[in-house]
Amino acid sequence: MKGIFESLRKTRNAVFGQIATLLGAGDIDESTWEDIEAILLQGDVGVETTMSLVERLQKRVADEGIFKATDLKRVMRSELLALLPEAGPLNLNWPLTVILIVGVNGSGKTTSIAKLAASLKQQQRKVILAAADTFRAAAIDQLKIWGERVDVPVIAGPEGGDPSSVAFDALQFAQSKKIDTVIVDTAGRLHTQHNLMAEIEKIQRVIAKRVAWAPHETFLVLDATTGQNGLHQAEQFLNTVKVSGIILAKLDGSAKGGMVLAIGHKLGLPVRFVGTGEHLDDFAPFDREAFVKGLLGD
Repeated sequence: MKGIFESLRKTRNAVFGQIATLLGAGDIDESTWEDIEAILLQGDVGVETTMSLVERLQKRVADEGIFKATDLKRVMRSELLALLPEAGPLNLNWPLTVILIVGVNGSGKTTSIAKLAASLKQQQRKVILAAADTFRAAAIDQLKIWGERVDVPVIAGPEGGDPSSVAFDALQFAQSKKIDTVIVDTAGRLHTQHNLMAEIEKIQRVIAKRVAWAPHETFLVLDATTGQNGLHQAEQFLNTVKVSGIILAKLDGSAKGGMVLAIGHKLGLPVRFVGTGEHLDDFAPFDREAFVKGLLGD
């Protein structure tokens, strides 16, 4: 099982490791700020978040009388942590917990669902999957294959059927079998497909009528390799769906891990889990301290 530090190797080696070199010695001057800004932008932190972070660093340097680059690294660690929302415990303490998964095609959504199911099973939870992605060819079969690997039941309907009906049937099955967790897959819809976004809203209404306060968690799966495009996807989803957290897939394959800072800063959303590799157990709860340490390399 890969951890967060190891999964950030590409981001660290390609981009953020330069900060450690930059802040290794000497005094802070104008070129220091220019270099930090360039590194952050290269790391896919985004213009708005980069400008905000540099301004905060400059203010603290002035307020605290810092002039050595080595001392700036401590301040940067603190300010990077401040960009990442602290997430409380997951909202799982229900007789039947419903988790809705949304995200675009190719984001790693189905694999993330399987990894989440495996993780919850290790916590002695009884899990089933609802194959409410009825639009994409073979999506149901793909989820069934993962269900077999994880050894969890998959409730499905016909391809092209009503996704809300699948979600309803899964909840009914769970309640009859004393299942405590239902993970509902949804079509990997693009944010421009307004009719499909409306379908998510319908699924949410159906779930809420069947189970009190459900869905209890709604996770948006983002592909870490997409960088700032992933942030734009998240912004569009938030116009329709009340997302409670992010699952960041493919972190180990990306040099764009800095996008997490922009997600925290611009959206105020916590990253809940990260995909750290190709195996089922390469899936870690997000740890703010470990993430910042993984970026800076110590």
